[in-house]
This record gives sequence, structure tokens and C-alpha cells, in this order.
Amino acid sequence: MTAGLILGLCLAALEATVVATAMPRVIQELGGVALYSFPFALYLLMATVSGPIWGRSSDLYGRRRLYLAAVLLFLLGSALSGASGSMPMLIAARALQGLGGGGLQTLTFTLVGELYPLRQRARVQGWISGVWGFSALVGPLVGGLIVDHFSWRWVFYLNVPFGIAAMLLVGRGVPESAPGPGRRVDVQGAALFALGAGAFIYGLELESPVALILAALVMVGFAIFERRQPLPLIPFPALRRPFAFRGFLGNLLGGMAFFGMTAYIPLFAQVARGQSATIGGLLLSPMTVGWTVSSMLTARWLPRWGPRPLARWGPIAMIVGFGAWAMARQAPLPALGLSGLIIGAGMGIVMLALLVCAQEEAPREVLGVVTAMLLFARNIGGSMGAAVMGATLGPALSAGGEALRTAFWKVPALALVLSLGILLMGLGVPDLPSRKGMPLEELELAEGEASRAFPR
Repeated sequence: MTAGLILGLCLAALEATVVATAMPRVIQELGGVALYSFPFALYLLMATVSGPIWGRSSDLYGRRRLYLAAVLLFLLGSALSGASGSMPMLIAARALQGLGGGGLQTLTFTLVGELYPLRQRARVQGWISGVWGFSALVGPLVGGLIVDHFSWRWVFYLNVPFGIAAMLLVGRGVPESAPGPGRRVDVQGAALFALGAGAFIYGLELESPVALILAALVMVGFAIFERRQPLPLIPFPALRRPFAFRGFLGNLLGGMAFFGMTAYIPLFAQVARGQSATIGGLLLSPMTVGWTVSSMLTARWLPRWGPRPLARWGPIAMIVGFGAWAMARQAPLPALGLSGLIIGAGMGIVMLALLVCAQEEAPREVLGVVTAMLLFARNIGGSMGAAVMGATLGPALSAGGEALRTAFWKVPALALVLSLGILLMGLGVPDLPSRKGMPLEELELAEGEASRAFPR
């Protein structure tokens, strides 16, 4: 079962980097260079917006059937992408694939939160975080090999057998919970949420004030509408719990700092430092490695020490790393890579701790939507961070050269300020309710007995 969950998530994680490598060959064959960014943008948009809808639906209708439906949509989108004869068809297929990918990511994390006791859950979540790091490192190589020796279409077709294997493993290993009588997803709320979140992401990416105003109005209407629903799409009281609230805030600020910074590091390396595109990409690798390794270590530390120290160590490491970038941006590239390693390590520590603890705190009936909202906050934060940091650079962004080299300190400095916000949030992190006065061995025994007597 665990192998099936990891295999399924690996497909979604590899997709972004593998497809990016294949797209130049796709353009050569299908044309439509003006539409180059749309297969990426629409996939990410659909995956981000649909995540909370998948999570809430799994709370109401059961997780296994929703997980299998998400994988099926992802594989259907993959097959249609590989068979595309034009760029519009590829864009539509990628949108369908993104819809499935949003469910695949959200429901994998949710199933882990539901099926495993604390120590095992932290370890499995650490493995899953490692999948993202592994995919970021090997994805471009795998995509290049497939495109050079076979065809770009096999970048998509190869998802199918592995996705079917994931469906079989999870379908046989995960028990299904029967939906409660009268439960029904809030369709009107889901439509409002999708419209508002989609307009917000669109407005950030294209710097459209009209789209941002529309997004604000729709989301205000969504909040008012949800307060009157007996089964709202997003039950706001669930997000006001201590770990859920801090997890949402921490993921939002962390996404802004980490992904906002990574959006401009390759540009800095190439334009301000005169390095190749390869070097610019390699400068991101230490951040990915730091996140991956620290997530796996945090999986061991969390059950032993609890969330309080980790919620402080992670932001402190990020502050040190971003501060080093701001003060030593003229330093040799290996020194900047070391700073990136520290940043990634801090991000991995705090993100895993917040996610696992929010799941430990959440009741089963809202576990899916709580998990989904934390992942949604991280993705939205990344879009916000890239937009805000681009605005911070101002004219230097288009001037390049020495102007960009001089002004770039503002990007890590802003990320440092955001990390300070995560640290302040971490200072108020409580201990896990189930840990108070209970040794780890007793806690795990109690969890095991409870899971057998009262499945979540």
C-alpha cells in the first residue's frame, strides 16, 4: 500500500520537470511557440485549485474511490497528451491531467495521515517529501533520455503502466469508508472557490489588477456563502485549530519565501553573474537536496521531540540561509549553494512538522480538507512570492546586468522577513495534545489500540 502511494505521487512529482525537458521537442513537432507556457500554467492551475475540492470530497465520500478517480483522470490526461496532434489538444489534455494531479497529491498526503500512527506517519511523509526532491533532481535527466532516444510522447505514455500499478496497490490495500447518509459536496461553493482561486493565480502570473480584484470579490462572496452551508466546502472552524491555523500560515509564508526565491535564482546566475543556464539550474539543487534530507531526518525527530523545537529550528535555518544570500551574493557559487542547502533544510524541517501535527490534530471528518488547505497555501504562497519579489526588483529586473546584481539583495532580504514571520508563528506552536504527559511508547500503543477499535 505504501509503495502504491509513493509510486502514484512520484508520477505527479516527475511530471513538471520531465515535461519541461520535453517541451522544446513538442514545439518543433506541433508548432504553436506562442502557446509554450500554457501546458505548464494550466496544469499547475488545475492542480492547485482542485486540491481543496478533492480533499473535502474525500471527507464526505471516502478516500479510496476518490484516489482511484484522481489517478484515472491523471492517466487519461497523460494518454491524451501523448496522442495530441496539436497544441490546443495538448493544452486541454494537460488541464485534465492537472485536475487528476491535484487529487493525486492531496489524497496521498491525506491517506498517509489517516492510515498510519504518529511515528510511521512522520516516516512515510518524510519518504514522500523525498520523492519530490528525487523527482526534481532526476526528472530533467529522465525527460532528456526519453526525448533523445524515443519520442516526447513517451514522456506521457510511460505514466500509464506505473499509474495502473499504483491503482492496484492502493485499491487492494486501502479500506474504504462508507459515505454518511445525506452527505453531498458543496457544488456552488466549489465553483466559487475555483473561480476565485483561479482568478487570483491568473492575476498574479499575468500581473492583471482586474483579475485580482475579481478574485477578491469572489472570495469574499465565497466566505459569506460558506457560512450558511450545513456542509461547507471549507469548514473554517477546522482551520482555526492551533496546528491547522499555524500550518496554513507557515505554508503560505514558506511558499512565498522559498518558491519566490527559487523563481529568480536562475535569472540572477545567468544575467547578473554571467553563468550558463545549466549552472543556474544547478544552483537550485542544494535547496532541493536540503529539503529532501531534512524531511527524512525530521520524520525521526518529530515523534521523539515533538513539534515545538522543530517549528523554531526550521525558520532559524531559513533566516541564516537567506541572510547569507543577501550579504554574500557576490560570493563564489559554491558558497551560495551552501546557503541554499541551509535554506532547503530549514524548509523541510518546518513544513513536515506542521503538516504531520495538523493531521494529528484534525478529526477524521475534516482531515482531507485540512491537508488540502495546507498544500494549497504553499502553492498559492509560491505564486504570491514570485509576484512580490519581481515587483521588489522593479526596473532592475528588465535592466539586468549590474543593475540586477546590485538590486538582487532585496529578494533574499524579503525572504528573510517572511522567515521571521514563520519563526514568530513557530514560537506559539503548542505540544501535541496526545503527547502531554505520555511517553512515546505509550502514545504509539494507545494510537494502535484506538485505530483498531475506532478506525479514523
